[in-house]
Amino acid sequence: MVAKNLARAVHDPDDHEARSQMLLAATFAGVGFGNAGCHLPHGMSYPVSGMVRSFVADGYPPRTPLIPHGMSVVLNAPAVFRFTAPANPERHFHAARLLGAETGDAGPDDAGELLAQTIITLMRQMEMPNGLAAVGYTAADAGALARGALPQHRVIKLSPRPVDEGDLKQLALDSLRLW
Repeated sequence: MVAKNLARAVHDPDDHEARSQMLLAATFAGVGFGNAGCHLPHGMSYPVSGMVRSFVADGYPPRTPLIPHGMSVVLNAPAVFRFTAPANPERHFHAARLLGAETGDAGPDDAGELLAQTIITLMRQMEMPNGLAAVGYTAADAGALARGALPQHRVIKLSPRPVDEGDLKQLALDSLRLW
């Protein structure tokens, strides 16, 4: 549903069919998150949103620095899925296929990159910022972002691959620029 409707819903607010499908997809995602949980991209999103300095997303009050939750999640997602893919390549391929990717000739070592690139393609279509650097973070912030994610046990412990502070710092560094 997302692969077929996201771009239409974002770029044409009068496309009621696409917007309705995205509302339904969001509901399904909420039910899924409520039952299965979510992991690293969400855990890493909290310090991204919480430590914002000056970035203001389009459509939000101009005098209030804000990185919306969904944006803070997706800015980390490509790096995270490159990191987690070795734990279960087929699950990463499945996610990539659901987002519209062709996975036929790809091998297990390609799963993370394929999913990451599929997400990046969608991000570019949605005119999302190009990584954490585009919302004001630098390499000097990676340690603080990692330390801010560590307390998010509820979500980071659901990662298919365990992480420590060093992994989280590297993931933040890998998320500075996505394309």
